[in-house]
Amino acid sequence: MNTPLQSDFFSDIDAEVHFDVAIGEMTYYAIGGTADAFVTPHSVDALSILLQRCSNANVPIRVLGKGANLLIDDCGVDGVVVKLDHGCFKASEFRSEGSVHYMDIQAGADLSKTVMETARLGFDGLQAMAGIPASIGGAIRMNAGGKYGTISDTISTITTITSTGDILTHQGSDITFSYRKSEIHEPIILSASFQLTPDDPITIRERVKEIFAWKKALQPLADTSAGCAFKNPIDTEGQYISAGKLIDEAGLKGFRIGGAIVSSQHANFITTSENGTAKDVLAVMTEVRKRVLDSSDFNLEREVVVWSRDSRDIR
Repeated sequence: MNTPLQSDFFSDIDAEVHFDVAIGEMTYYAIGGTADAFVTPHSVDALSILLQRCSNANVPIRVLGKGANLLIDDCGVDGVVVKLDHGCFKASEFRSEGSVHYMDIQAGADLSKTVMETARLGFDGLQAMAGIPASIGGAIRMNAGGKYGTISDTISTITTITSTGDILTHQGSDITFSYRKSEIHEPIILSASFQLTPDDPITIRERVKEIFAWKKALQPLADTSAGCAFKNPIDTEGQYISAGKLIDEAGLKGFRIGGAIVSSQHANFITTSENGTAKDVLAVMTEVRKRVLDSSDFNLEREVVVWSRDSRDIR
C-alpha cells in the first residue's frame, strides 16, 4: 500500500474509509483482489477534497459503480477506489420547464430502479436501458445501451468533477458519444439531466417488459458474468458485426480455462464457476481474441474493463 494511505491521508475528509477491501466481491464476476483504500464520501465537498489530495500525491483513483462491466485482477488495485454510495449521490428529481420535462439524477443512482421509476410515472426516454445493470454514472461513462437505444439519446446535461475538485457542467450535445464510449475527460461524473417525454405508464411498462424478455431469452442472465465480454467490431462497409456470432463461428461456445467458460447460450458472455479466478477469465479472453482473429480477421476489443495494480489497468 502507498505510504500516504497509511497515515492521516483521509483524517479530515468527511467519508467512510476502509483499507484492503475485497472489491472483487462487489463486482458481478465476484472474483478478484482487494483495493488499498475504499472510500465512500459523504458529500460533494468531501469528494472534491479527496480528488485534490489524490491528484497532489499522485495517488490513482477509480470509481466503482455497480461492478457489472468490471473485472478486478487477482492482485487487486492500488490507490483509492471511490464508491458514490451516500444518499447525496443517489438522489433524483423531476422538473419541468414549460412543456419540456427533465429528470435530474445523481451518478450513484441505480439505473434499473431509475428506469422503473420513470416508467411508473409515465415518462418515456430511458426504457431502452431496461435490464442493464449499472449506476447512472457508469452507464453514461460507457454509453450503455443495446438494440433499443443508448443512454446518451436523452441526455440534456452532464455535471462532472475534475481532478482538482472543480465542478463542470456540459451540454450533452457538446460531448461525443459513440459505441460503448463517451468523451468525458473528468475522472468522475456527478449527475446528469435527462429530457423525457410524457406517455402512458402502461405502454411504457409493456416496453420495459418486452426488453427484459428479449434479454432473458438470449443472454445468460442467471450466470455469473460481467455482460458482453467484447465490443461488436465494424466490417469494411461500416456495419457492426455480432461479436457473439464470430465467437460462436470460431467454435468457442463452451470453451473453458479453469473456472472461466464461454457461455453456451450467448458466446459473447464469459461466465465463471465457483473456483473461477480473474486469471482464468483473462486467459479465456486472450484465447477467444486469438481464435476469432485467426478465423475471421476481426480483432475483438474487450468491452469488460479490467482493473489491475500499479495503475496498469489491463487494456
